Parts: sequence; C-alpha cells; structure tokens
Amino acid sequence: MTTPSFQQTQYEFTAHLRDPENNPAPEGIEDRRLGIYRDLLFNNIESFLSGGFPVIRSIYSDENWHRMVRDFFAHHKSHSPYFLEISQEFLTYLQDEREPQAEDPAGLLELAHYEWVELALSVSDEVIDMNNIDANGDLLTAHPVLSPLAWALAYQFPVHQMGPDNLPEQTGEQPNYLVVYRNRNDEVKFMEINPVTARLIHLLQEDETLSGQQALQQITQEMNHPNPDIVMQGGLSALQELQQYGIILGTN
Repeated sequence: MTTPSFQQTQYEFTAHLRDPENNPAPEGIEDRRLGIYRDLLFNNIESFLSGGFPVIRSIYSDENWHRMVRDFFAHHKSHSPYFLEISQEFLTYLQDEREPQAEDPAGLLELAHYEWVELALSVSDEVIDMNNIDANGDLLTAHPVLSPLAWALAYQFPVHQMGPDNLPEQTGEQPNYLVVYRNRNDEVKFMEINPVTARLIHLLQEDETLSGQQALQQITQEMNHPNPDIVMQGGLSALQELQQYGIILGTN
C-alpha cells in the first residue's frame, strides 16, 4: 500500500530532525522554523546525556561528544518514550551498536555502565519494606538482608576513579569490586570492597536461607584458610560495616 502523503511528510520531517546532514527537509517548510525543532530536540537529548554520564562527557572533546550524541540520536531506535530511560537506551547503543572510535577510552563500556547504575539507583522507585526484618538481628546466626537499593558490581577497570586525567589503557590484575547504593538520605554512594566481601554478598543474595555464619564458613572452605576464626571475625566486621551504611537492612 502507498504511504499517505501526510505520513510521508512526517517521516521526512522526523528523519531530518534526527540527521539533518543526510536527510533533506520536507518541501514547503521554512528552514528557520525547522531550525527551532532541530536545536530543541538535539539539545534536550545532549543535555540529558551530559547530566547522566558526566565523566564520559568530560573525557571527550566537544566535537567528538556531539558527534557521538548525534549518531545515537540519528540511528538508535529507542524502545522507551520516557526521558528517565534515555540513559538505558544510550548504554544499549554503546554496547550493541556504536562502532569503536579512536578517541574512545579503554573501559568505555564499563564506565558507561557504572554511570548508568548511579542514575538508575537515584531514580529507582523501589521501596524498602522493613516488615519481617529485624534491624537489630544477629548477623551471624540469622540471614542478613541486603537492601534492594544496593548493587554489588565487579569491573575490570577502576571505573570509580576514571576521569580525564586517569584513563588506564589496560585492566588491572584483579577486578574492582564495588557496592553502589542509595542511602537513607536518598544519596547515591559507592563503597569499594574486597573479593571476600564481594563473595559474601553474592552468597547471601543467592540463598535467602543462609546465615551469615554459614556463608562465611563456605568462604573459609573455598579459600582453604588455615585459621577460620580470622575469616569469621573479618566477615562479621564487613557485615557490620555494610549494615552501618544501610546496605544490609537487618536480618529476616
């Protein structure tokens, strides 16, 4: 079937707004009027991405940044109409669609994911329900409950330290373990943790029947540690610190 003329005009209009250099404007529309829409839409997208990915923005020159945003705006097919989900769409674009460029820093995708996590947690509508949670429960004999607003992450690059003056070209020998969380004041923070604490969090998230002591005993066996008491003491300290920052809510 032939596309109605008004729809064809709409397609030409939106294609021009997304990529004016490669798509001519529909006939009969004053360029001054089109320019208002071109600038308004692109600037809104660019401003949102700059605010959502401030470290990445600071790494690129104006020219390279605007070229990347234009490519995203012109070619990515977003699946959500909501502004708050543009950052997720941009992350998908970087991971699946964008061809790597010479100006891209090593670790770009991990850095983008880390910055997206910060934004996602800041706008999350997840509600912490303290019903059936004992805020003063024993972290060793009961199961420590982790906040749904705390995400344990592992990156090959030190994303929490990256910036224009710190762009490592290669990964480190060990992963970087972080917990990114939203605290009681609705501020998004991060905590750098060691591999043992990361493993402890993973075990507690994986099995909701596991007590803190049982999780630490499993870690002791995995490490084949000669002194289990040291692991237990260090693990308890880690659990208490996580609770202090609201990453652990209490026990069930």
